[in-house]
Amino acid sequence: MADRHLEPDTPELRARWGNFAWTKENAAKAKEIVARYPEGRQRSAVMPLLDLAQRQVGAETNTQGWLPIPVMEYVAQYLDMPVIRVVEVATFYFMYNLVPVGKFHVQVCGTTPCMLRGSDAIMAACKQRGMEKGHTTEDGLWTLTEVECMGNCASAPMVQINDDNYEDLTAERLDAVLDALAAGKTPKAGTQEPGRHTVEPLGGPTSLKDMVKANHDYRKEW
Repeated sequence: MADRHLEPDTPELRARWGNFAWTKENAAKAKEIVARYPEGRQRSAVMPLLDLAQRQVGAETNTQGWLPIPVMEYVAQYLDMPVIRVVEVATFYFMYNLVPVGKFHVQVCGTTPCMLRGSDAIMAACKQRGMEKGHTTEDGLWTLTEVECMGNCASAPMVQINDDNYEDLTAERLDAVLDALAAGKTPKAGTQEPGRHTVEPLGGPTSLKDMVKANHDYRKEW
């Protein structure tokens, strides 16, 4: 599983991120986000603001983004809340990266449904491309993390890469997705099974078949 340690708070880190502040565009977004919450509840905006901050760091570093301690301090000051409260949120939720990551953060689900459907082969395909769990490749392109269930059990195995999920994977299908990303293209997100749209049964429904084309009322038959 992913290591949730914080990046050391070094002078070099402070020199790079100590003067972090919203861009003009993100300052407007942050103001709009905080305005969604009732008076006295502005601290509830901590999660979307951390996401916004991570994305700004990502834009500045050409990566998915992460949260250096000075950036978390900035969010805490912006919301007038203790820094430790912001750190608690950032360290609890895996959507926040606590250390630098690559341009593409490949999160492979290793929970039982994905494992039974071949997540070991997915992880092996990543390793064949030079990825190492918990590390970023030397070219800065890929960071590999193994995570717990991300809710796509019916279309396992799956990976999340930055903001998109890729499901019904095989090693070959994952390679095609990664090749497209590396080439600057946008591969189709979601299921990679031809002819499948979401998580409907492969080959068609096996029950409630009269519901396919109409809202059939089965209650009389029961």
